[in-house]
Amino acid sequence: MTRPNILWYCTDQQRFDTIGALGNAYVKTPVVDSLVEEGVAFTHAYCQSPICTPSRASFMSGLYPSRLHNTRNGNDTFPDWPPLISRLIAESGYLCGLIGKFHLVSAGHRAEPRLDDGFTLWLHSHAPRDDWPAGTHDYADWVRAQGKSLDDMRNSKEGVDPEYHQTKWASDRAIEFIEQDHQQPWLLNINIYDPHPPFIPPEKYANMFDPAAMPGPHFEESDKATQELLSQVDFQPVTISTETSELQKIQALYYAMIAQIDDQFARILNALELTGQRDNTVIIFTSDHGETLGDHGLVQKGCRFYEGLVRVPLIFSWPGHFMANQRATGLVELLDLSATLLDLTGTPIPDYHQGQSLLPVLTGEQTGAQIRDSVRCEYFDALDPFFTGGDGSFATMYRDDRYKLSLYHNKDLGELYDLQTDPWEHNNLWDDPEHQAAKQQLILKSFNSHVVLTTDVGSKRIAPM
Repeated sequence: MTRPNILWYCTDQQRFDTIGALGNAYVKTPVVDSLVEEGVAFTHAYCQSPICTPSRASFMSGLYPSRLHNTRNGNDTFPDWPPLISRLIAESGYLCGLIGKFHLVSAGHRAEPRLDDGFTLWLHSHAPRDDWPAGTHDYADWVRAQGKSLDDMRNSKEGVDPEYHQTKWASDRAIEFIEQDHQQPWLLNINIYDPHPPFIPPEKYANMFDPAAMPGPHFEESDKATQELLSQVDFQPVTISTETSELQKIQALYYAMIAQIDDQFARILNALELTGQRDNTVIIFTSDHGETLGDHGLVQKGCRFYEGLVRVPLIFSWPGHFMANQRATGLVELLDLSATLLDLTGTPIPDYHQGQSLLPVLTGEQTGAQIRDSVRCEYFDALDPFFTGGDGSFATMYRDDRYKLSLYHNKDLGELYDLQTDPWEHNNLWDDPEHQAAKQQLILKSFNSHVVLTTDVGSKRIAPM
């Protein structure tokens, strides 16, 4: 197979159910819809942590966060091993570039330190604020060079002018890269901050969505008792009313941010067409984790594993090479995305890598109906108490084709949902007498999964004794 270019577009905190072509009648995503129609959408893709750094660390390394020993936001350092997949791909002969967020180590109170990442192009922008010294945050430097103030725009009624928005800046930088004369295959990783909170889209986009017309969150009265039970488990505190009308406002703002993403993504894809590179470029659209968006009375993220928070978009497009207009419904993990990136670029997948390549599904050699037997997600002291007011929760999720089990370790708490009959997780079966046998079986499977997938057995064996 030809070694294609890779355009890898990763949003931040975008739910799986925010794509028009995949069933959302309220969003405006015509460009991403076109990728779905010409490519393969994995409709049950799960991140390995509902929090930014451990999720990104996982798919950039090929290991589950706890196996990598990198489970927290705000971490000081990153492990020396294993090499990042971008480093491996660069060593295989690719020109690798990053635009936007990286967040494998803390970018709080300092510029994010460079790792041995393999990126020749490094245009870093953690968040669309002006919180970092000049010369360390490319987006903020660019805004200042235009004579504008990010702080003033962010605090204005109109929001940040779309012409000076981080999503626009990332598109401009991506187009500049695409228009260069490259002598080798390239991988461009574009990581924008939206639709991450705060939910402050430009007024132009906010006006496109009427809150009263939004469908509202997935919320039932039974959620109140469950969330009261889980109140001792870390989560970002809700500082707004949980009334449906208030949550519809947030939903409208969130969809507005996604609409802006779609518009800017169109400019990048157009640049590929105009430069004659579309036919030899794999396009990937995904996100690092989701957003609760009012579901179960929760907003933002924390130690929970509901579908809106841990299930993300994952779309591949390469017309003429990949299947078109396919929905792969089997369970996959973002670890499988990173394995697929290695496979696509002709980079050997290391024996320690915990993902599996999706290339056979993309090319039609295998069906996408059954890919993994289960998926795993972790929350191990992932958010600082500054955000949650908590004490550092530890929890794991195990999901198979039917059930989802969430264990809150050392809390004597758990959740069990039958996703066939209760896809939005309103009926917690943890204490239901009829499901105790299933619960115990899933607890055992989850424990076995944890032991096998995350145990560090030390250095390699060099002799039988």
